[in-house]
Amino acid sequence: MSKQLSLETELVHVSHKDGNNASVAPVYLSATFKPNSFDDMGEFDYTRSGNPTRATLQQHLSKVMKAKFVYAVNSGMAALDVIVRSLAPGDEVVAGDDLYGGTDRLLTYIKTVNGVKVGHYDTTNLELITSKITKTTKMVFLESPTNPLIKICDLKAIADYAHKQNPECVVVFDNTMMTPLLMSPLELGADIQYESATKYMNGHHDVMAGVLATNSEVLAKKLFFVINATGSGLAPFDSWLMIRGLKTMALRVERQQENAIKIANWLESQNVKVRYPGLKSHPHYELHNKQSRGPGAVLSFETGDVSLSKKIIEACELYSVTVSFGYVCSLISLPCLMSHASISAETRKERDFPEDLIRLCVGIENVDDLIDDLDSAFKKSGFK
Repeated sequence: MSKQLSLETELVHVSHKDGNNASVAPVYLSATFKPNSFDDMGEFDYTRSGNPTRATLQQHLSKVMKAKFVYAVNSGMAALDVIVRSLAPGDEVVAGDDLYGGTDRLLTYIKTVNGVKVGHYDTTNLELITSKITKTTKMVFLESPTNPLIKICDLKAIADYAHKQNPECVVVFDNTMMTPLLMSPLELGADIQYESATKYMNGHHDVMAGVLATNSEVLAKKLFFVINATGSGLAPFDSWLMIRGLKTMALRVERQQENAIKIANWLESQNVKVRYPGLKSHPHYELHNKQSRGPGAVLSFETGDVSLSKKIIEACELYSVTVSFGYVCSLISLPCLMSHASISAETRKERDFPEDLIRLCVGIENVDDLIDDLDSAFKKSGFK
């Protein structure tokens, strides 16, 4: 077809090589592959280095993410680990002050153990963040919206400034919250886009996976070297499950986002402080709309009291109390005691992290049921 296909269509049409013309890409569980001859070793020899099922997934993701090079690894944190292995003692890193707890933990590790200079700053303050990026800055780590404070940064402005200061500076963007459906970081100036595919890409929380994407051949070679050397490539069966999950991602995200918008509006009507880029009350509502194609399905709100937040969470029946997001079922959590517990209370206070903050990760259920469950939890907890 001469017409460029929409992302929703690309997601469900998976190209693959199979001599039996299977309508679904087969899974190759073999750890090793026989060479055609000593002069022709073939495309695959050892699954750590490459596997037909993982290759099918990566080629499919390359279309979906509009990236020349895509690699699938065994978790979102493995993806970040692959990226930071290019940093050396003394390298300067600029990062956001509201990052996923695991990201903060790994950056703290390379700072204290490997001697990498890491600074955390409010990325919503463009003047502040650009003042911290210098000609010696090696990497910049960004999220937008951030998890769980739902902060929005101007990716293009920050990336343009970083590359102007240092053309070799690598801008890294965690796009887990938005997915390729709602945001295209590489088109906005990011050098490496990575995602925890455990979340929306898989959508069923039965696979741990991470994805890295770049349009730079130089960076791609560095990333693949680490993946091959450490054996962090995604396993064949997990790759197959990822291919299956991706086919329904557009439908899932559409419903999840639709539900999240309605829930955010209902919460705002209950006079609680809601953090969600789909609300006009969000301080960076316009900026988010400028660089994204939707607000997503993760939001957070404050009750004013930690004990009250605990009671609300415990009173919910439909929302599962668990970490992570992107699941077809709705999730609820208290980040300060769960996903962000690895960040010290002192540091959370320095970063204006509300201890009473409740995070909602909205699923595909009937939205009226979800709102009723929250309403009931509010009443049981004595909030209203």
